[in-house]
This record gives sequence, structure tokens and C-alpha cells, in this order.
Amino acid sequence: MDNHLPIDRTALPVNKGNDLIDQNREPTEDEILLEPYEYISQIPGKLIRVTLAKAFNYWLKIPEDKLEVIMEVTQMLHNASLLIDDIEDNSQLRRGIPVAHNIYGVAHTINSANYVYFLGLEKVMTLDHPSVTKVFTEQVLELHRGQGMDIYWRDAFICPTEEEYKQMVIRKTGGLFGLAVRLMQLFSEYKSNLKPLLDTLGLYFQIRDDYANLNSKEGRGRRLKIQIEELGGNPYFMNLIQELQKIYQHS
Repeated sequence: MDNHLPIDRTALPVNKGNDLIDQNREPTEDEILLEPYEYISQIPGKLIRVTLAKAFNYWLKIPEDKLEVIMEVTQMLHNASLLIDDIEDNSQLRRGIPVAHNIYGVAHTINSANYVYFLGLEKVMTLDHPSVTKVFTEQVLELHRGQGMDIYWRDAFICPTEEEYKQMVIRKTGGLFGLAVRLMQLFSEYKSNLKPLLDTLGLYFQIRDDYANLNSKEGRGRRLKIQIEELGGNPYFMNLIQELQKIYQHS
């Protein structure tokens, strides 16, 4: 059941860049649908995918207008996927603020994220290339395959092999890296195979985040503690987590 509190929109942070929530008028349909998405987008995060797209354009040299669309679509999908991730992981914070589904409810947040996926598809079609929908679909499917296996292993208490883990990361994290670069290559004379580099980048960023999150109150360490507490608590596990965090902090 979606037991969230009624929304007090006057108390919500406003996305100043888009001015989507004007308290002096009734919101439009799109503004209502996009509330959870705009809420998380107000804090842009590290913008790694945008930075990487610009870096790859050093080689690919596509027109600026094409690059802008591709970067916008990639960031849209990334932020939308975070809304879903936070529900699937039962997170409490994202980028230092309460997660969207704890404010807007699970149903509204899921719908908003899915809506943005299709807005991204609509926008990518403005690039006017016969292969854009194929590339978009393939990469978003890979993203969901990677995320799905991650969830399955977690909930089934299965430890994947190292190769299975790497494959999951390449799909999950590399999916949006690959989307940007594959779309860019449609408009570039540079045709070298960039997938090995993309796979390595995906592995690097995910493994780095997993490593860092072990020490983070908002990361896996916090999640482990919550799960242990839900099982009635276990001081031995709690001490083990604390010792591991100390080791990683000093390594």
C-alpha cells in the first residue's frame, strides 16, 4: 500500500531552473506528472554522463545541437532511473534530500519515471536518424536487464560470480554511457569500436561507488544495518560492519 502523506505543495522545493511549480496558479497536467522527476532533478548530482559525452565528442566531433539533445536525453533517463532505483532499494535519501517516493508516493513516482522514459524517446526521435529508436531501445533494455539481475541476486540471497557481477554492471551502469556514445556515433565519421572503453568506464564507476558506499551512511552500510535491525538485530554483524568501514576508510 502507498501510505504517503498528503502533499503540501507550498512546502516543496521549487526547481528554479524550470520554474515548474508556481504557487500562484494551478499546475498544468505535465507539471503534475513530472513533479517527482523535477524534485530529484533540482539537485543535478555529479553530471558524469554529460561530462563523458563532452569528452567523447573530442573524438566524435558531432554538431553541438545533436550533442545537446543527446546529453539532455541521457540525463533525463538517468534521473528517471534514480526514481525507480530508490523505490527498488527502499532508499531514504537521494543527493542529500528525502527520496521522491516518500513525498509524492510510490505510484506517482513510478508513473513519473516511466513518463520521462518515453519523453526521452520522443526527444531522441527529433535527431531524425533511422537508427535512433533502435539504439535507444537496446540500451534501455540493457539497463533494465542489469538492474533486474542485481535485484534478483539481492532478494534471492545469491552471490554472483565475478564475471556475472561484471556483466551486470556493464549492463546497468554502462547502459546509459553506451546510449550517449552510440547515438553520437550515428552522426560522426569516427567509427572505432568504443564499447571496450565504455565497459571499463561502467565497471570503474560502479565498483568505485559500491566501494565508497560501504563507508556511507546513505549507502550499503546503512542498508545492511537496516536489514539486520529488521531481523531483530545482531551485535556481531553490527561490529563487523563498523570494522569493515574503518578498514576501508584507512586503506
